[in-house]
Amino acid sequence: MLVVRPAGPADLDHLLELAILSGPGFTSLPEDPDQLTDRLDLSRDSFTGSLPPQERWYTLMLEESDTGDVDGIGSVKAAVGLKRPFFSYRVVNNASSSPSLDIKIEHQTLVLVNECTGWSEVGSLFLKADRRKGGAGRLLSQSRYMLIGAEPELFAETVLAELRGVFTPDGACPFWDHVAHKFFPMEFDQADMMTGSTDKQFILDLAPRHPIYVNLLPEAARAVIGKVHPQGVPAMALLESEGFRPNGLVDIFDAGPTVSCPRDHIRTVRDARRMTVAIAPEVEAELPSLISTDCVGAFRAVRQRASLDGDIATLSSETADALRVRAGDTIRVKT
Repeated sequence: MLVVRPAGPADLDHLLELAILSGPGFTSLPEDPDQLTDRLDLSRDSFTGSLPPQERWYTLMLEESDTGDVDGIGSVKAAVGLKRPFFSYRVVNNASSSPSLDIKIEHQTLVLVNECTGWSEVGSLFLKADRRKGGAGRLLSQSRYMLIGAEPELFAETVLAELRGVFTPDGACPFWDHVAHKFFPMEFDQADMMTGSTDKQFILDLAPRHPIYVNLLPEAARAVIGKVHPQGVPAMALLESEGFRPNGLVDIFDAGPTVSCPRDHIRTVRDARRMTVAIAPEVEAELPSLISTDCVGAFRAVRQRASLDGDIATLSSETADALRVRAGDTIRVKT
C-alpha cells in the first residue's frame, strides 16, 4: 500500500536520492546533504509543532508500506517571503499608441516583484519515474491539500505553487542562458543553490532594476516564458484540476510559471469531509477514496476503499493500520 507520511531526519538517504533524480532547476531539492539535513530537521519540528506556525515547512514522503521504499516527495510551506524575499517577475502587458499615425502597439515587460509575502506554498512534488503512473502522483499531490484542510488555520488564505521552467534535454535553460545569466554571472546551479541557502541579498544586488522588454529578447527566451518543464506538465494538470491558475508571475531564473488559488477554494480542501472511523475485516466500495488523518501532527494519507454511510467511514484493518487510526477516531475523506 502507498502511504503518505511526514518526513524526518531518518529520511536523508531517501531525500538525497530523490534530489539527484530530480535534476537541474528543482530549487527545493538541492543535491546538498547539509541542506537536506536541515530541511528534514525543519520538517520534524514543523510536524511536532515546535516552531511558530508561519515558520513551518512540512515535507511528505510517499512510501510503499510493504518494502519501506520511498518513491516520492511533496511539501507545504506555511508561509513564504517573511524572513527572505520571494522574488518573481511579473509579466506586465503594456499598450502605447500614436493617434496621429493611427498606430497601436502592445508589448510585454518583466518587472521584478515581491508580491507573495505570507502566502502558503505547495511544492517539491517529485516522483521516481516508475511511480508516475497508476495514481501515485495524484495521491501525493492531493495529500498536501488534505494536510492543509486538516488544520486550515495554520496556513495562509492564498496558496501558490511554482512550476519548473523549460530545460533542454542536455540540461540547458534558455531563459537563464539568454536573460538571467546576463545579470547573474555564475552557473545556474550556483544561483539555484544560493536561492535556497542564503538570504537572497545577491538577487537584490544584481537583479535588473528596470523592466525587461520581452520583444527585445531572443526568440529562444521569449518562447519559454511562463512555460512548464516537460516533466512538470502532469503536476500542472493536477494543480489546475484543484483550481490553481497562472497569476502572471514567473521565476526569475528559468521563467517557469507561478499558479495560485484561495486556500478554501482548493477542490480537495473544500470537498473532503470529516467522518468517524469504523473498522471491518472486509470493505465493499466501488471506487477507492482519498483518506487522511484529521490533524497535522499525526498526518498520514492513503487512497483505499472505504464504505461510507452518513458520517461513518468503514475501513479495512489494513487501511486503519496504515493511517494509524482506531475505531471512533475522526478522519477526512474525499471521494
